[in-house]
Amino acid sequence: MISKSASMMAGIAALLAAMPAAGAETAGPMGMWMNPHQTVAVRTGACGDRLCGWIVWASAEAQADARDGGVGSLIGTELLENYRHDPSGWSGTVYVPDMGRRFYSRIEQVGADGLRVKGCILHGLVCRSQLWRRIAELPRG
Repeated sequence: MISKSASMMAGIAALLAAMPAAGAETAGPMGMWMNPHQTVAVRTGACGDRLCGWIVWASAEAQADARDGGVGSLIGTELLENYRHDPSGWSGTVYVPDMGRRFYSRIEQVGADGLRVKGCILHGLVCRSQLWRRIAELPRG
């Protein structure tokens, strides 16, 4: 039988192992990200002195929705446009292909492997956000 203190110590050790070391930096917003519906993967990178993101993979459903919105080829489309860094994250424009519209947007890093992407209308009165997850490789198929 495991004592309460041994169980608590194991829990603390697991928590400490999951935390980044002091001074360790997160990977930052550049990389490859998957949306929460797993229908679009975006590669983010520098575009001049700003951050941008391009669609590098899309499901058949996402591609059909984009075609219905007037976008012929979803792969290669710039989804995240001209994000400038500020103390609380990044601000720029997000393009929604199936609507054919651009919206004010904020990006905020959530840990090393999360990116909260928020798009707003009406000067920020109505916003929606998604939590994207970092991926190491593109889905197959």
